[in-house]
Amino acid sequence: MVTIYSADWCAFCHYAKEYFDKLGVKYEVKDVEKDVKNAQESVDKSGQMGIPVIDIDGTIIVGFDRPKIDAALLNHSKKK
Repeated sequence: MVTIYSADWCAFCHYAKEYFDKLGVKYEVKDVEKDVKNAQESVDKSGQMGIPVIDIDGTIIVGFDRPKIDAALLNHSKKK
């Protein structure tokens, strides 16, 4: 399960979503601006205020960090 905590104005959030689209990875988007619960959930998971916060099966990645995303996706696919 992949969740992206993002906002419409966030360029790196868009890059992350485009990257997952390119890889064919399905994800859920939780907008931190439109829902305060999403914002709090993002901070609780990451310990930070920055976005995007990407949750890949419990692995939390702050920002659009392709190497970390690739490693988490690889680890997630091995668990299946």
